[in-house]
Amino acid sequence: MKYTRFEKARIIGARALQIAMGAPLLIKISDDVIDPLQLALMEFEKGVIPITVRRKGKLIKGPVV
Repeated sequence: MKYTRFEKARIIGARALQIAMGAPLLIKISDDVIDPLQLALMEFEKGVIPITVRRKGKLIKGPVV
């Protein structure tokens, strides 16, 4: 599924907040990456964030791809 730039920003921002609050990471990372926003972006690019997006009344479930 292709996300709009607004959906992408919301997904990455929400996931970065979760990571900053101590949520477990969904990907393996090296020890030098500690920025929650960068980690969330890496998870988004790998398509491992489970998310439900509501678009025009329809629910779209599944991992970000």
